[in-house]
Amino acid sequence: MSRRAAIGIDLGGTKIEALVLDEHGAERWRRRIATPAGDYGATVQAVAGLVAQARSDLSLHEASIGVGTPGSQTPQGLIKNANSTCLNGRPLQRDLEALLAQPVRLANDANCLALSEATDGAGAGAAVVFAVILGTGSGAGIAVHGRVLTGPNGLAGEWGHNALPWAGPADPRWACYCGQAGCIETLVAGPGLARDHGGPGAASAVQIAAAAAAGDPLAQATLARHAERLARALSQVINLLDPDVIVFGGGLSRMAHLYTEVPRLWSRHVFAAGAEGQPLRTRLLQAQHGDSSGVRGAAWLGQEGEP
Repeated sequence: MSRRAAIGIDLGGTKIEALVLDEHGAERWRRRIATPAGDYGATVQAVAGLVAQARSDLSLHEASIGVGTPGSQTPQGLIKNANSTCLNGRPLQRDLEALLAQPVRLANDANCLALSEATDGAGAGAAVVFAVILGTGSGAGIAVHGRVLTGPNGLAGEWGHNALPWAGPADPRWACYCGQAGCIETLVAGPGLARDHGGPGAASAVQIAAAAAAGDPLAQATLARHAERLARALSQVINLLDPDVIVFGGGLSRMAHLYTEVPRLWSRHVFAAGAEGQPLRTRLLQAQHGDSSGVRGAAWLGQEGEP
């Protein structure tokens, strides 16, 4: 794929971040502003303003534009399932294209993580990358041969809203905001890890990890349950998608033990794992670009489909 300058926008609930990459993937410009709370019109104008500033500061005459958003688009081009509720039901892509007078590509934040890491990150060169955000929530995205997979319903990668497989009496079935109970997200994201630990003392994932490193047996047991649940959840991804690389992003991705424990455990649940003496080839890696993966993926998104 030939490349030109790429503008990426990460549209979050509290901040909007903009970045410009050159044709080699090097960062040339970055800005961050607060998101106008609950104001759709002001949000669209803020995104357009960041693009205009990037064009002016760098004297850009031509650049692709990609935007990472919460939620996804309906077939009619309307935003749905966004926690920034002022976006829901709005034709964000069309409105931005009208203001910016050029095509704009949109995808959700997990798909942007997948595209970033598949393009020039931990999964560069891999045919299929499954990228998981482990933070306050847990979403996922899929990139196949360097392109985001969305599906006709915009649901590809909605891994966190499936039931935890092979669940037993020790696995809680907490209610999920999606209306179901026992979703993977409720157990493997940060709040679920903290809730599962319970009791006095450590209340956050960071504190639990620190306590476990200091030898606290209760914290160690909590992390062991979390890793085992992640392994079960990801074994289904391997059985269905058989990705070359699984990438973790988000705050919990910094927990180093996951990259040894989860692959050790998932083989118990992957179909015919280890048959004929062949180890599983799926690699579990931390996002190479860390917190920048979302906005970098948005930038590369704008160049999908270009020759």
